[in-house]
Amino acid sequence: MAENYRNESMVDVAYSYLKEVNKITKFAELFNAVSERIGLTEEQKEELISTFYTNLSLDGRFVTLGDNEWDLRINQTYDKVHIDMNDVYSDIEEETKANTDLEEYDKEEIEAEGLKDDDSDEDDDDDRSNDYDSSSKLD
Repeated sequence: MAENYRNESMVDVAYSYLKEVNKITKFAELFNAVSERIGLTEEQKEELISTFYTNLSLDGRFVTLGDNEWDLRINQTYDKVHIDMNDVYSDIEEETKANTDLEEYDKEEIEAEGLKDDDSDEDDDDDRSNDYDSSSKLD
């Protein structure tokens, strides 16, 4: 008995398809199977492919395994699909530390990061203003 998929969303049809075939599937194959089940024309396929990809990416039931291969999350182990965010953030920190262009920093950031010597000439004016009214201290 052929099921009527016309009233279902594309991601729901994709879920049904992946559950049925129970294997890792290339995106093109998955999209073509979903399009066929729903009965999309070539024009509709062209209009909907990017929306389908976005919805598939955002739906927590699906997982991409690289090389544009997709599967249901329940079929994959945590180790295979987990991205260690510490690795991502350490790469960002290394890139940030490598950037020593002082024009991109404001004065407080330069001092906090120790990017400039503390005994620079720019700070001398600030030090003198602190000792401006020394007469009141003598009284």
